[in-house]
Amino acid sequence: MKPSALPRSIEVLTSGVHGKGVFATRHMAPGERVIEYVGERISMAEAIRRHPHDEAQPDHTFYFHLDDGRVIDALYGGNDSKWINHSCRPNCVPDEVWGRIYILTRRPVFKGEELTFDYGLFSDEPMTDALKARYACRCGAPKCRGTMLSD
Repeated sequence: MKPSALPRSIEVLTSGVHGKGVFATRHMAPGERVIEYVGERISMAEAIRRHPHDEAQPDHTFYFHLDDGRVIDALYGGNDSKWINHSCRPNCVPDEVWGRIYILTRRPVFKGEELTFDYGLFSDEPMTDALKARYACRCGAPKCRGTMLSD
């Protein structure tokens, strides 16, 4: 079977975590590459200029920061990866390889399970309860830290 003819291993559905989410359509092994996070590559200055994507949800974006300081903006040219939600106890992990972001499973993922990774967001603002609340986490993990911001 040609790689292009392989059945899709994910689908986008309504999420119990937030809005849309990405769900496994088959069982996946640990370390499996699920999808590449793609979109337009822009400078941090351009990302700031474009912010917010949605005035009604100013803290919600489809940005993924790269190690070289650039940003992938999945609002433009993105794929289903932009719908992967945050979790404090994720089943996936992003892996940057030569400026490309791949989402890998970090443990076995079962058919029907929602895929998540830890966003590890950062802010230049001082860490306050109000800031944490702006980036509230709804993952439901037993040891949820209550925010998508990194410690």
